[in-house]
Amino acid sequence: MNKQKQKRTKIVATIGPASEGKKTLEKMINSGMNVARFNFSHGEYEWHGEVMKRVRKISQKFKTGVGILADLQGPRIRTLVTSDVSVKSGEKIEVCEKSNKYLSKNKKGDKVICIDKKNILNNLKKGQDILIEDGLIKLQVIKSGKTCQTKVIDGGVIKNHKGINIPGADLDIEIITRKDRKDLDFALKNDVDFVALSFVKNANDIKRLRKIIQRKKRGNQPQIIAKIERQEAIDNLDEIIKEADAIMVARGDLGIEMDQSKVIILQKEIISKSIKCVKPVIVATQMLNSMIDNPRPTRAEIGDVTNAVIDHVDAVMLSGESATGKYPVESVSIMSKIIRRTEESIYDDIYKALEYKIKSEYVIVIKSAYELAKSFDAEAICMISISGFTAKLVSHFRPDQQILVITNNEKTFNQVALLWGVDCYFLKNKTKLSGFIDKLVKKAKKDKKLKKDDKIVVIIGRSPEGKKIRLVGVKKVNK
Repeated sequence: MNKQKQKRTKIVATIGPASEGKKTLEKMINSGMNVARFNFSHGEYEWHGEVMKRVRKISQKFKTGVGILADLQGPRIRTLVTSDVSVKSGEKIEVCEKSNKYLSKNKKGDKVICIDKKNILNNLKKGQDILIEDGLIKLQVIKSGKTCQTKVIDGGVIKNHKGINIPGADLDIEIITRKDRKDLDFALKNDVDFVALSFVKNANDIKRLRKIIQRKKRGNQPQIIAKIERQEAIDNLDEIIKEADAIMVARGDLGIEMDQSKVIILQKEIISKSIKCVKPVIVATQMLNSMIDNPRPTRAEIGDVTNAVIDHVDAVMLSGESATGKYPVESVSIMSKIIRRTEESIYDDIYKALEYKIKSEYVIVIKSAYELAKSFDAEAICMISISGFTAKLVSHFRPDQQILVITNNEKTFNQVALLWGVDCYFLKNKTKLSGFIDKLVKKAKKDKKLKKDDKIVVIIGRSPEGKKIRLVGVKKVNK
């Protein structure tokens, strides 16, 4: 694997037709991809399964943890049209619910589009907006019912299977759909590391998904990522962060559901609250969007990534850039470069999240290790982490020192790939407790992350056999 200077902020990259090949995936991992996202809104199971196995084989070849994230579609409302429908401002459009027959025009001659969900249109009110394809096309309700009469505010071409948003609508839709349950079954069989839940409204949505996962899979379960993308999620943000394993700021739908000018401020609030609750947080959507077609990002996009890194987000995400774009490898490489340059700057040093909202005596132990590393000017904080909890707590403090982890749990090996600053080694064979740290130091020296006479702070929270212990100490690296 490339021995370039390690970045601390991680990269989640969406895998698609542009990035499915072995050589491309190898280059993306080598360029800094830490988590591979599979979007279950697209693709067949056969494709997802094959490419997931490919990612696993490459990560094993490179001996580096790469998390696999299954992103469930959720209750997405989509258009149903037999052919593209061109609409102009001021035109009348009829919107109908899913039926066996899709019409291009009604009896009055008005154009007609359908949606793929039932019991939606009855709940709409006069004056309510219907936004299509990320808000590019805007319809306004004139009359609601089983079919809905609308007026075009912003025109365009309505294509099949495009997303629909209805801001402010109180829609009675199951968050975990029938499709999501089938996709989840597949994801669990393929032993994914993370499951992202779309359109979360409250903590109960997370609890419901967790119960389903617990019924279907015992031990080494995937972590649940709550996607914050609607007003209800903002209203219930604290309880969602508390219940979820990680948070994603899904800015695409969030910017459609509310005033776009609020999104970046909300992003900062979500990041801050997540870090204080010791929950990994991802910033997503259009970070380097122009690189879908262009070899270089805009300066505004560079600023967007830089801003997220300065806020100490755990990970930034690529969507279309790596899934369907012309430059998937370059997108990862350039994002890595932006991250490293930002982290080298003085502006990245301002960190205010030493406050934490987690009830655990172990946090006090971890904080003392963090202070010890600062006092002794240690090169790294080293630890055994079987479940990943110790690594997560150390990452919370965003230390200047390297965070070097060793584990004998393959699931943990892949899951900590999402955590800010965490660099993990996997040791398959169980050895004596002291042997784990010795192996970690040996591997880190081989990778030139440590050298003779470096001071390291050692944390041991749990033995390889799973027994809880609390040890912290300072050690000097020998030959």
